Amino acid sequence: MPPKVKITKDMIIDAAFSIAKTEGADKITARNISERLNCSTQPVLYHFSSIEEIKKTVYKKADEYHSNYIMDVSHDHEDPFLAIGINYIQFAMEESHLFQFLFQSNEFSGSSIIELTDSEDLMPIISVFQKETDVSTHEAKEIFRTIFIFIHGYASLHANNKMVYDEKALISTLTKVFYGAVYAAKQEVQDEENL
Repeated sequence: MPPKVKITKDMIIDAAFSIAKTEGADKITARNISERLNCSTQPVLYHFSSIEEIKKTVYKKADEYHSNYIMDVSHDHEDPFLAIGINYIQFAMEESHLFQFLFQSNEFSGSSIIELTDSEDLMPIISVFQKETDVSTHEAKEIFRTIFIFIHGYASLHANNKMVYDEKALISTLTKVFYGAVYAAKQEVQDEENL
């Protein structure tokens, strides 16, 4: 008789992450995890005090996965800001369950858009905006907030609907939004300096 496989915490997290990716985070249950691991629910409940604890751990893993996905700017787009925006939208289309888990699960309840976009986790993206536009960190955050609203709305439409993706139209609109936001941020600084 072969020895029993020891179920580890990492195995449970990986199984729960797989469930979140393919079926949605609401399907993360001790029973579904144990079925994926071909074991009883006992090891799942041994390593974690609750399903909520597992979901919080899986949320962190999904967030890291998302960050790595959107920061891969090795595509054909010459502007890194375009690549990041397009990646965000493509993530929503390709990983709709994870997108919904990350951004439509009330995780940001009680936060403002400013608090959300001032997160230290976003500094790599803010740095790209700052470098691309030669602006201050404050201005880069303002530009990011403007673009984020547009991109997130576009991504949400695609994550929740089976819409036709038109990258050419997206690039055209995203470019206009970006340069409009850059112009507005620079104009605001110029107006303040003229006071």
